[in-house]
Amino acid sequence: MMKASLRRFIEARWYDKKGAFLPLLPLSWLFAAASGLRRGLYRIGWFRAPELPLPVIVVGNINVGGTGKTPIVAWLAQQLIARGHKPGIVSRGYGGKASKKPRLVESNDARKYGDEPVLLSAVTSCPVCVCVDRVAAVRRVVQEGVSIIISDDGLQHYRMCRTMEIVVVDAERGFGNGHLLPAGPLREPVSRAYTADALIINGPDSPLSGFHFQLVQQDAVCLANAATQPLSAFAGQHVWAVAGIGNPQRFFRQLAAAGALVDEVPLADHATVSINKLIGQKDQPVLMTEKDAVKYTGNNLQNVWRVPVVASCSSEDAQKLMGVLQNRLDAAES
Repeated sequence: MMKASLRRFIEARWYDKKGAFLPLLPLSWLFAAASGLRRGLYRIGWFRAPELPLPVIVVGNINVGGTGKTPIVAWLAQQLIARGHKPGIVSRGYGGKASKKPRLVESNDARKYGDEPVLLSAVTSCPVCVCVDRVAAVRRVVQEGVSIIISDDGLQHYRMCRTMEIVVVDAERGFGNGHLLPAGPLREPVSRAYTADALIINGPDSPLSGFHFQLVQQDAVCLANAATQPLSAFAGQHVWAVAGIGNPQRFFRQLAAAGALVDEVPLADHATVSINKLIGQKDQPVLMTEKDAVKYTGNNLQNVWRVPVVASCSSEDAQKLMGVLQNRLDAAES
């Protein structure tokens, strides 16, 4: 409980425009120097990134924690498939058992592979490979006959060559207080986001310029029997809302907007909670994000529901973004 409270306190300060941890700023400056030096050494060739046999698209962020990358990766995979490509996906596999040996996702075991790789495998039907060394993951997934690679995260994994960089930012939280770790939530300066080929803003009402996406909730799906219910079916009911994602408040607000009376259960990214304990406290429906749902199995899940989301954008933004991608692919081939 203390850890969760401390995490919430730190994040509240990080995402408060005036909430920098002033005593920690010197450490942030050291972090910025080390981060910039490392990237610079790769840029000038002091550190070498091995060549890879296929184009790699990195979908990442500069913030610590989630910004909604995984639904964007799924959307991108579907767009590529529609255009005749055969994408493969690589991931570090956060939340799973870290391995230096690349492993294809071959089951729904989130404890082994991580929640995001299992989810991406299910919703895209693409080969997904996890490894702490993404270069090794790319080389392994190439053996599956794919024609292009999407890296879920890995923007700072400079050892992995990339053809295109996409940075995703949460519209609600933006870049927080603008400071690097540990005084703020950033792994690289804000300026780094604008050196990428595309900036995706996840959510409405953002002053940032880029490609605007929204995560649209779908019908709830029962974990026990795959029965579906529209979210309106929970209107007026008290529900447990479980979210172990980067910005759980977005999920809670979406459920509340659908009319549910939300008892919030915010978790650290990739964390879990005892469903039996929740139902023991209050016997009411449990609604969770799709990313959370892959971590729960068992027979006692009759009133436990996952709420899928799909990334959506205007046809104009979709066409422009895929045009940028095609230009990068053409440039890489020339």
